[in-house]
Amino acid sequence: MDRIAPARVLWITAEDHLPEHALAAAALGGFALQHAPGLPEAVEYLKRSRMDAAVACFPMPEWTPGEALEELQQAGSSVPLILWDTQAGLADAVRLIKLGAFDLLGDGAGPEEISNAVETAIDDRRNRPEAGENEDEPWRRKLVGSSGPFQDVVQMVRLVGSRRCTVLMSVSCSALPENLLEAELFGHVRGAFTGAINHRVGRFEQANGSTIFLDEIGDMPLELQAKLLRVLQEREFQRLGSSETIKVDVRVIAATNVDLLERVREGTFREDLYYRLNVVPMHMPALRERGGDVAALAQHFIRKICNLEGIPLKQISREALERLSSHSWPGNVRQLENAIERAIVLSGERSMLYPADFPLGGGIARRTPESAKALFVHVPDDGLDFDQTVGQIARSIIEQALRKTKGNKKMAADMLRLKRTTLAAKLRSLETDSADLTLVESDFLHSA
Repeated sequence: MDRIAPARVLWITAEDHLPEHALAAAALGGFALQHAPGLPEAVEYLKRSRMDAAVACFPMPEWTPGEALEELQQAGSSVPLILWDTQAGLADAVRLIKLGAFDLLGDGAGPEEISNAVETAIDDRRNRPEAGENEDEPWRRKLVGSSGPFQDVVQMVRLVGSRRCTVLMSVSCSALPENLLEAELFGHVRGAFTGAINHRVGRFEQANGSTIFLDEIGDMPLELQAKLLRVLQEREFQRLGSSETIKVDVRVIAATNVDLLERVREGTFREDLYYRLNVVPMHMPALRERGGDVAALAQHFIRKICNLEGIPLKQISREALERLSSHSWPGNVRQLENAIERAIVLSGERSMLYPADFPLGGGIARRTPESAKALFVHVPDDGLDFDQTVGQIARSIIEQALRKTKGNKKMAADMLRLKRTTLAAKLRSLETDSADLTLVESDFLHSA
């Protein structure tokens, strides 16, 4: 069996030897070090050798971090660059990351933090196509994961993909009221409804010759389903308030998190539309079915959130990744992203995320059909937070009732033998974790 070669990391210093912390980090991460005793030597290495990442240590005589970053980027534009500057402050870190540094390590960074930063950079490099590579698959860099079930989805996309469909327009079928959704999809003429003061071109017309993505298709009202069916079969539609027929050539990709056949049986989804959409079905495995992708997704969300917040890239410990990978994630990828965002916010200026930053409710046994009549709570040896646990139980019960009643709070209150005002008060009491509650209420309203 061929052995996988270790990743190659260029370590750039002003000295003629590798420091001990660099050797310790390499031993932890299992990567091979190449030393460049100065910036000119580093530039030459990047020009003639393939490197998976580079770490530049400052201070460096005659070079500021910004100047060095520019020189290194020109020599190896695709190599993720980590800067280590013991004198850099938060403003410096934000500026350098915006200029293209992958990460900036400050004073006090030890071998584990260095190793995690390098591993994150290497993973990012491997998930990011090289210039000129996979030019026919630009969509691949937007799909995070490498597990077997996920690769099945990627292969299916390759089989049914169309190179001419280079533009993707996205519309959520549950985010807008029915009349606004119709106007969003098909456009309208002036005066078509109250507030329609101007002519509007709809998404289908804008997407002519390309692709439109209809998210949460199961929530589309029946009246609009008939109009969508006409577009799929006849390639034509009329703007709201107009009798003019518009011809389009649009490829439709639809997604749902509900059982559309069940909706057909309930009479809330057209059977003919179901079969028209279900030409090439693709099942996206739930996160619990592809635990091997959790680490890559976690790193992806950390980069995304840190970039959005304009803060230095945070690292995540191996123990934290193991904790995340072992969780079942009933809320799927959205729940993972929310957990990452909460951990980043609550970690403050700390650069490393630890298991304690992810309170995933591990002390509560998940309910199964066999135990549907009872709720079991396991108290671990190291104890648990009583108030937090009771709050999680209350939230779980309220979530189930709201899902069963499709977000109807009065019906949910009746199901729980509560007054509606009491249920409303309990919901308000759960607002101590507003990020979670926002996601929960959104799920109530838009899922079966």
